[in-house]
Amino acid sequence: MSALDFAARAQTLLAQGGIAINGSRDWDIAIHNPAFYARVVREGSLGLGESYMEGWWDCPRLDEFFRRLFDSGLDRAAEPGWRAFALRLGAGCFNRQTRARSARVARRHYDAGNDLFEAMLGPTLVYTAALWERAGSLDAAQEAKLDAVCRALELAPGMRVLDIGCGFGSFARFAAARYGVRVDGITLSGNQLALGRQRCADLPVELRLEDYRETRDAYDRIVSLGMFEHVGYRNYRRFFNQARRLLAPGGRMFLSTIGSNRTVRSTDPWIERYIFPNSHLPSIRQLGAALEHRFVPRLWLNWAEHYDRTLMAWYGNFESEWERWRREYGEIFCRMWKYYLLSCAGAFRARHLQDWQIVLDPLEG
Repeated sequence: MSALDFAARAQTLLAQGGIAINGSRDWDIAIHNPAFYARVVREGSLGLGESYMEGWWDCPRLDEFFRRLFDSGLDRAAEPGWRAFALRLGAGCFNRQTRARSARVARRHYDAGNDLFEAMLGPTLVYTAALWERAGSLDAAQEAKLDAVCRALELAPGMRVLDIGCGFGSFARFAAARYGVRVDGITLSGNQLALGRQRCADLPVELRLEDYRETRDAYDRIVSLGMFEHVGYRNYRRFFNQARRLLAPGGRMFLSTIGSNRTVRSTDPWIERYIFPNSHLPSIRQLGAALEHRFVPRLWLNWAEHYDRTLMAWYGNFESEWERWRREYGEIFCRMWKYYLLSCAGAFRARHLQDWQIVLDPLEG
């Protein structure tokens, strides 16, 4: 294909989503490098994201650009490229979330810098969807979310709770202080662990650097907020078998995970390469198969619209200190982070991504 052919192909694809090149609307894109067309047509998602990071194109409202892209199915119209094909092939042939590989996402993403996460997430340091029904601020919405989880679990003083993927200790801190429970939290991020221990130092909370497959003991309740995306479809049954073994009689589990509309074995190639390596979003079918004979859902909610609003709030916090992050991390990192937050917001807005809040009761026998 010639350069003109690539440009015509890209323009035709974008027009299907109501997106114009060099147009005047907030979701239209401005092209700064004509090599953009061939790169995107050949490499799909990866080419689109990398070319944005490198400043080849811009858009006033990336979130709205991506809402239209996903609404129109353009994410499946472009050629995936050889790197995306290699990712899918590897995910189909190998377990990419073994114990040895699971810590990679902690090093790449969660250890990026506590200063960045503290500024972006705010004082609650919750890195999952907030609950905005009666909240007017991010902090209030995140506290409402933590309280909703505690109430769904019917926490009572003296209970012992396991937090799988405890992050900065936000749930552990809230549940121990407000509901009088004892919390053990596990994470694979050293940076998160250090800050989490500081935040929970005066509470009956123990945070450990530990893989969920290594955990022992018995708990009245288990919670996992935003960690299941790193378990991998090959390990789903093992994850729920382990949770079932760790629950004491009469126990209950709360699982929060981003979900996929389709059953796939790999993630978006740009997200895989730059944000969450070795990640995978479960479908209802995959979750159902893994839960069978192990747990029964008591409650299954979808907070996609709440995650959209949460991501926009995080981006507002990040953007307000753009120059600080540009000095500390560089321009390419800032554009990458902006692309990550706003593309995900658009995906939730289009219901291309879901956010499931699931209360699970173990099956006896």
